[in-house]
Amino acid sequence: MKVTIIGQGYVGLPIAVNAAEAGYTVGGFDIDGNKIKNLKNGISDSPEVLPNQILSLQAGGKLFFSSSISDHQDSNIYVIAVPTPLDKNSNPDLSYLKSACNLLSKVVKSGDLVINESTSYIGTLRNLIKPIIEELSGLFDLKYAVAPERIDPGNKVWSVKNTPRNISGLTDEATIASVAFYSSFCDSINTVLTPEVAEAAKLFENTFRHINIALVNEFSEITNKFGFSAHEAIIASATKPFGFMPFYPSIGVGGHCIPVDPSYLAYSAEQVGVDSKFINLANQINFSRPKAIADRIRIQFGGDLVGRRIQIAGITYKPNVSDLRESPALDLIRELKTLGAEVLWFDPYVNAFNGEISQPLDPNVDLGLIIIPHETIDFTIWKNSNTKVMDLSANAVNFGWPKSL
Repeated sequence: MKVTIIGQGYVGLPIAVNAAEAGYTVGGFDIDGNKIKNLKNGISDSPEVLPNQILSLQAGGKLFFSSSISDHQDSNIYVIAVPTPLDKNSNPDLSYLKSACNLLSKVVKSGDLVINESTSYIGTLRNLIKPIIEELSGLFDLKYAVAPERIDPGNKVWSVKNTPRNISGLTDEATIASVAFYSSFCDSINTVLTPEVAEAAKLFENTFRHINIALVNEFSEITNKFGFSAHEAIIASATKPFGFMPFYPSIGVGGHCIPVDPSYLAYSAEQVGVDSKFINLANQINFSRPKAIADRIRIQFGGDLVGRRIQIAGITYKPNVSDLRESPALDLIRELKTLGAEVLWFDPYVNAFNGEISQPLDPNVDLGLIIIPHETIDFTIWKNSNTKVMDLSANAVNFGWPKSL
């Protein structure tokens, strides 16, 4: 059986590789010709797959990559794994998803299975994907299902294989076909009542994190006024063996899920006349963090950062990945520059960004900021030089300095 994965990014590529290793003949489609060229040479940004996996599967005829949708017309299963960002007004931007539906309408055949993994608002499969494909293809006997992605790039414990998968189809036949597909490379499958339940579950699990992060960020503002770090109180709270889950304060939220998914849930709520107060407040708190932290740093220097040399360690959105999507470190850099600081940064996963290049940790800066502590960063150069450092990382690890949030 042949499968096509639409989108070969952090979500689509691991699915393509896992399905191919499970025995399917898999086509990886992406409109980015350069990405396809790199993938054919075993080059990708995904920490979930290895170059030799990509090359070996291609050599064995189980995996191929193409930016021409006509190369994928023989598939029986089509999985949509494209970005679903927000527009400038923080509303859902489904342009990639609609484009994927347009492309699929050109190649799907009667009885094919279409699965959406892309995160979107509640009702997307039933009210957007299915109508678009039906109208453009003229086919009304396709099977439709959702299996929202749960990729956590760089996670060494939870992967595509062992992370439970929520699945539901618009028909029993679609559900059964989707379960058969994912069961070949996923250990745990959870079928839910309707696609709307699966869509809502994906949005809620990341909204849960977003709101709790906002809570600890607000808590950090309170404890700062009392003169101690929120980390100390959170660690103490975490000694309770029940009824508590520790979250740690940060400079904001980043990545492909937490800054985006809650707004999709808020949009869903708005469509049925519900005001999502918690989500809106969490957005307000978390997205204001870089400015608030920059102001804290300014106060540390007597109210003036003009001419101060500040270096940030780690600018991606999370440790041990190269992903810069929605990274709050980039906002912090802008805020510090606005206050007159000269900002340098070091990140072993990012060679260059926005016309600037990564620079090794400098012991002679006025202030070092630990933002994303990648495992390969050695902070001893700052420690041995008595460099002034603020640890702003969102974890309970001691890197040699007290937590500053």
